[in-house]
Amino acid sequence: MITAQMVKELRERTGAGMMNCKKALNEANGDTEKAVEILREKGLAAAAKKAGRVASEGIVKTYLSDDCKKASIVEVNCETDFVAVNEDFTGFVDIVSKKAASTSTQTVEEFVEEKYDDTTTIKDALTALIAKLGENMNVRRFKALSVENGVIQAYVHGGGRIGVLVKLECEKQSDLLKEVAKDVAMQVAATNPLFLDKDSVDKNVLEKEKEIYKVQALNEGKPEKIVEKMVMGRIQKYYKENCLVSQIWVKDSDFTIEKYLQVKSKEIGAPIKIASFVRFEKGEGIEKKEENFAEEVQKQMQGK
Repeated sequence: MITAQMVKELRERTGAGMMNCKKALNEANGDTEKAVEILREKGLAAAAKKAGRVASEGIVKTYLSDDCKKASIVEVNCETDFVAVNEDFTGFVDIVSKKAASTSTQTVEEFVEEKYDDTTTIKDALTALIAKLGENMNVRRFKALSVENGVIQAYVHGGGRIGVLVKLECEKQSDLLKEVAKDVAMQVAATNPLFLDKDSVDKNVLEKEKEIYKVQALNEGKPEKIVEKMVMGRIQKYYKENCLVSQIWVKDSDFTIEKYLQVKSKEIGAPIKIASFVRFEKGEGIEKKEENFAEEVQKQMQGK
């Protein structure tokens, strides 16, 4: 009888997916060593060795429902740009992005345990893909949005380098909302705002910025009595640079995003509100290890 403990131990030894471990144990009649050999023969145990390698390439993918009411965005990483355009890899990401739109999970660890198809989890499908393509990969992050009164729009830039979702709320339905949401999504992709509006700015971040500006002003030799005014002026500049609604619209510098929304609200006949936005940039925050290509080839030839 194949027990859960046997599957767990085999999984820890090989790095292969749970279902693959269970199948291998069944095929080996419960013989763990034979099951390891079976997984190695199928290339599935190799995923464990690859797991330590840095995956900073990959793709950001969005999914948007036909009615623009549900959407998701995912980042799936791999090691090289060659694999990032591989059909098997991009096909996997397509399916994962659609799954993310309907998941109720909050963490990647929970999400990858969900069904990829009728018999396989996302995690097991990824393990099999790692074995097939020979690179470390991971589902790094995901986010899902939904709206009742309004629309969601998705925008992808640079073939999956940057992905954006923008959620607009509006009591009046109009095709113009999709156009507005797309404009805002392109703005987010271009300017990478840190916050939605002034009220969204983290208070600790704001206080830190004020302290920095104060020290800068004092170092410039400015009198104490005007330092506070200088600090507030620089804080206003910080808002304009980092808060989405305060930013200058990249398509027309005569407008801020806030003013642009006001104009479009009048055209539609109801207020338009940016409820939220999400921006993923491929590999951001990942420290990429510099590899010596000749050494890497030598390692592969030696089976390391």
